[in-house]
Amino acid sequence: MATNLVRLSSEEIQEGLKTLEQWNLVGDEIARTFTFATYKDGLVFASVVGHLADRADHHPTIVIGYQKVTVSLNTHDVSGISVKDFDLAHQINDLS
Repeated sequence: MATNLVRLSSEEIQEGLKTLEQWNLVGDEIARTFTFATYKDGLVFASVVGHLADRADHHPTIVIGYQKVTVSLNTHDVSGISVKDFDLAHQINDLS
């Protein structure tokens, strides 16, 4: 798949994180852990995130635990973080 995405600089990533509540830089990904009242609530959330990601043709790492779901984003095509990650992170934040 052809892409015009570019890897963001450290400064651009830090600026982008200022616009995303509770997301952090973890290695070469941006990540956030969401907390839920029940395990089932976390499963439903993860499923919705999966649908958003698939629609965007962008596939995060989703780790489901008891009452917690961690979503991690990076763009494999640029071997780092791109605007595509921030776009999906904003959509995910809009779910909570």
